[in-house]
Amino acid sequence: MTAVDAFDRALVAGLLRPQPAQVAGLTELAHSVAGTPLASRVSEAAEKAASGVASEDHFVALAAARTALLGSVHDALASRLDEVTGRTRGEVTPPAPAERQAANLLAAARSWLSDLARAGWQGIDHEVVSGAAQVVSAMLPDPALRRLATLLDGFSAELAASCPGATLERIPARRWGDLWSRAILLTLPGAAAAPPTGTATGRLLPLGVDLQEHATSAQAQVHAVFEPADGTAPQLVRACVSVPKPDTVVGAGVWQLLRPHMSLLAAVSEGRSMGLTGMPVTAEGDLVWSDEHARPGEPADAFVTARVALPTATDTATAPLDRHPARIALPVFLEGYTIDKDKGAHGGNILTFTVAGQPLAVDTDRIPAAGPLTPEAVAGSSACIGLLRWDAGRYRVQPLAVETTVRKKALAIHAGAWAGGTTDKAAVKAEKAATDAVTVLRERAGRLLRK
Repeated sequence: MTAVDAFDRALVAGLLRPQPAQVAGLTELAHSVAGTPLASRVSEAAEKAASGVASEDHFVALAAARTALLGSVHDALASRLDEVTGRTRGEVTPPAPAERQAANLLAAARSWLSDLARAGWQGIDHEVVSGAAQVVSAMLPDPALRRLATLLDGFSAELAASCPGATLERIPARRWGDLWSRAILLTLPGAAAAPPTGTATGRLLPLGVDLQEHATSAQAQVHAVFEPADGTAPQLVRACVSVPKPDTVVGAGVWQLLRPHMSLLAAVSEGRSMGLTGMPVTAEGDLVWSDEHARPGEPADAFVTARVALPTATDTATAPLDRHPARIALPVFLEGYTIDKDKGAHGGNILTFTVAGQPLAVDTDRIPAAGPLTPEAVAGSSACIGLLRWDAGRYRVQPLAVETTVRKKALAIHAGAWAGGTTDKAAVKAEKAATDAVTVLRERAGRLLRK
């Protein structure tokens, strides 16, 4: 991570006229991969970049070295988690042969990303950042290029909102380094190839929902245990649905945008399993969800699944380009812990679970407002289904559901309890407000189109 940080600092000032500190960062990156197949290419790239004459191929080599380092950190952390959970991990499957892609568009994207590296984050301005607009517009109609196009679109929008870079008080060097290196590697032919898929037939037992919401988009990712019909070992899988949204739709109103695209959300709310027949699934455990391959099943309590099925489930493999510490989100079940509460600097409680004598930070900031789960409920819990993550140099657990006692009555509270609908007054009110907002926006869009 020290080598990654050194390279990220070099990108801050740009690689057009590198200063001694930047040269040292490039050298450290090259030394970190010195015994690997990348050694000679990265060494050459570092020398050229240190002289201010790096080409696009050299920037690709530097990005590859940075990505490989973060991949090694991912693997080390994942190995520790395998030891703690006692679960096994699936094997990585090579990607399918890539379809022929528009080489000129990939080259244009690589050229823009190289210009960013030369300018540096302190040197960005609207002229430099706007160079992505035409590339993104040309890529979006092609499904094979949409993954890269979406990344470039979001990255350029974030940079544009930060222009001019020379006035920034704080630069997110790690984040922008991540986005830059990932984007430039995706410009290589075949890097964004669709992962190989098989089919899944059996029973799906949901564990919980991770809801991620941004101003103009929302995503729900259901984590579950899949029990194959052929009796082989259960597997951890994910099912994801993403939608664009108006920035006026927030909180519980987001569910009505997601709900029509995935029947699994209703099953999560109702506490039911789902039967799958021929559902496409990638080697990384991502279900390519289609309602025609699913049917509602019998009631299935998530905490029973966590106690009985989760310990024997096989963890999913991770695709090569996805090997990054930020991608770690391992479903775990915790109970028998004690809870410590400390006051945060800006008010509110900072929660820590002590599990088997070890402190584990609780990431309450990831608890969505679109559900009944609250930090207060977590603070009074006795058992927790969560996602174990690596954040800012330590493990954290993101609660997806907890068992707690309310008025002397045992109760399970789920972050995704409102995914399929609810009678909760606050949630119903939020959904109605969202419906009104969407209706008004549709009417206005219709008028604009008619004009």
